[in-house]
Amino acid sequence: MSDVRIGGHGEQDDPIAEAQARGADLAQFFLGDPQGWKGPEFAYAGGAAALKQAARDADIALYVHAPYVLNVATTNNRIRIPSRKFLQQYLHAAAEIGAAGVIVHGGHVLKDDDPAKGFDNWRKCIDGLEMPVPLLIENTAGGDQAMARRMERIERLWDAVTSASGGDTVGFCLDTCHAHAGGIVLAEAVERVLEITGRIDLVHCNDSRDSFDSGADRHANLDDGEIGAEGLLTVVRAAGAPIVVETPGGREGQAADIAWLRRHLD
Repeated sequence: MSDVRIGGHGEQDDPIAEAQARGADLAQFFLGDPQGWKGPEFAYAGGAAALKQAARDADIALYVHAPYVLNVATTNNRIRIPSRKFLQQYLHAAAEIGAAGVIVHGGHVLKDDDPAKGFDNWRKCIDGLEMPVPLLIENTAGGDQAMARRMERIERLWDAVTSASGGDTVGFCLDTCHAHAGGIVLAEAVERVLEITGRIDLVHCNDSRDSFDSGADRHANLDDGEIGAEGLLTVVRAAGAPIVVETPGGREGQAADIAWLRRHLD
């Protein structure tokens, strides 16, 4: 797996410098406030075109993570409608910088809602999106009303999005911490996801500070949490997809985790 791209999640001002500081050939970042409702912004000096060229020159793959607040599944119109709008904006912005994809969480419905409403809202969202780059739906760690926590929900979500026009452009991002905390057995995760989706486009390789099926989304550095080396390596080897570490410690902590992965995957 020496040819698999590996990187971390860093600041958006200069994703190229962030990747190089981590010894990475991939950079994941936000294009704005991850907890806010502003559209995407290009913080890189020279804007989108300059970032696209710099990434090409440095041979660094770019991935954009959509804001956490987006939730296209919800029945709350004040959240769902702007979520669709901003997701479209982020897809176009990602295309401007030549990104390989946009990662977005699966979202959830309200406490008393039938989950079927959320799956259908996802179908409607995909039906209305232009996707100049792939949209990668990420599994999530907690919430009984989540669309992408457990395998049966992921299967229903995939049935919905692939029935929409443009559904073949939707990919999957498998997060190891989220899977472990969400009650998915990692030894079986890749096989089951591939049975459902036919693809894994990106792996978020994170250890977990919390126990299996805890529902807690708290990342730990690799081989320093409840998952451990064997569980993490089983997933990344089986998936064979580009890898992002979203682990603590900033540049230094993620550089150590990237180096750990490279040692074990050579």
